[in-house]
Amino acid sequence: MSTSQPTLKDKHIAVLVTDGFEQIEMTSPRDAAEELGAKVDIIADKPGEVRGWHHTDPGDAFPVHNTFEKIQLDEYDAVVLPGGVINADQIRMNDAAISFVQGAVGAGKPIAVICHGAWLLISAEVVRGKEITSYRSLKDDLNNAGAHWVDQEVVRTGNLISSRKPDDLPAFNEALISALAA
Repeated sequence: MSTSQPTLKDKHIAVLVTDGFEQIEMTSPRDAAEELGAKVDIIADKPGEVRGWHHTDPGDAFPVHNTFEKIQLDEYDAVVLPGGVINADQIRMNDAAISFVQGAVGAGKPIAVICHGAWLLISAEVVRGKEITSYRSLKDDLNNAGAHWVDQEVVRTGNLISSRKPDDLPAFNEALISALAA
């Protein structure tokens, strides 16, 4: 590890997913944070494993560290919400995931969301008055929920970090690391 890079060795990140998450949107920020010493847990709606996707094709299975119902907010320094249409549509209907995100927002923890992951923020009712980006198809949903949607690689509004798509992952990861290192 370069001495110019921040250390995240005391940081603990919760990645909230269900089956059908966009795999690279989970693995890229996870790997970037772990490379700097952070501990990253995959939190899901069920114990065992969750399966990622490569856009429209099934991806790999990943072990689940804990479930939405059992996690404790005070154990985590940040939350990552990957996209994937299947994942995003399922997770936004999970009351425990919604409550966890609401608690993280209330506690001022960084929340990094990419692509369709913003649907959970809409369901948690935490986007009103916030500038945010996402996959373009969520533009109307976010604006209707009171957010101000912008088409940018990465947007940081307070503790909310958002990006549009996998091409934005380098900037997304950098913003997450910067928020955790601050």
